[in-house]
Amino acid sequence: MMAAVQPALSGAISKTVNLPESATLEDIQSIYLEGWKLGLKALAVYRDNCKVGQPLSDARKKPEAEAAAAPHDVRPVRRRLPKQRPATVTRFSVAGAEGYMTASSYPDDGVGEVFLKLGKQGSTLAGVMDAFSMAISISLQYGVPLEKWVEKFTNMRFEPAGVTDDPDIRIASSVMDYVFRRLALDHLPYEARAEMGILSAAERTAQLAGEDPAPLAEDQDTTEMAQSAPVERPQPAREVGPEPGQPPAEPQSAQPEPAQPVPAQSQSAQPQPRSSMEVLEAQQGRTADAPLCLTCGTKMRPAGSCYVCEGCGATSGCS
Repeated sequence: MMAAVQPALSGAISKTVNLPESATLEDIQSIYLEGWKLGLKALAVYRDNCKVGQPLSDARKKPEAEAAAAPHDVRPVRRRLPKQRPATVTRFSVAGAEGYMTASSYPDDGVGEVFLKLGKQGSTLAGVMDAFSMAISISLQYGVPLEKWVEKFTNMRFEPAGVTDDPDIRIASSVMDYVFRRLALDHLPYEARAEMGILSAAERTAQLAGEDPAPLAEDQDTTEMAQSAPVERPQPAREVGPEPGQPPAEPQSAQPEPAQPVPAQSQSAQPQPRSSMEVLEAQQGRTADAPLCLTCGTKMRPAGSCYVCEGCGATSGCS
């Protein structure tokens, strides 16, 4: 075929003679000799599997290999909450910063939505918390475990940080630290929380007493425990009658006893200020923006960018 087309071309024909992998040197010599006899100007010979890049291959791919080579498009599926779902609203305060947390749950399987309200509407903090809440909610609905969020955001430190109004979480290092500790106490089992060191007040009390805190109810209300505690009331005094054989005692005339004068100091007893910040608050009639000392409870005073306690000398981070 190449010899028939070659006379009609001014240059050399561009065709390749393909030989099997078993071709020998004598076979290639005979191909070149035959091309010379037929008047070919150029001749290219290729033996199968003689190069890394194979230009010609008639091997068929096996169906198993094709299935293994095809990429698997596996994506998580979002599981949305029903229109009516149970939710818990928690009002919290961290170092005076108040906020609200709404946690909605699936009817059968854990929390699936969290919304945080912190700061005034329209402020930068409120906008950031709204966006962060949506990110948490979407990730929970796509299957991210709550344990991962708790592991990442507990013990995160930034202001506001300090004493809270939660009996189970007395001190929080940040708002994020409190939020995810509260979510862990409300929605995670005891085994998962014990590994991360997050226990309720009742569980810590049982642990200190040498008891097993696992059987305790995680949602036990401390106010109900206080109301159900027995209260000792003074018993009324019984009148003692005269002994047999003795005349009854004459009734004493009811005369009012003279009133004892009350010292002036006891009538106007007021707590004395213990630090310069409390003196400043008493003079100005307002509450200073300073935390309480975690060691002795005294109001701390500013010392540069930190606070120092005048009672015990402790600081809030400065040396």
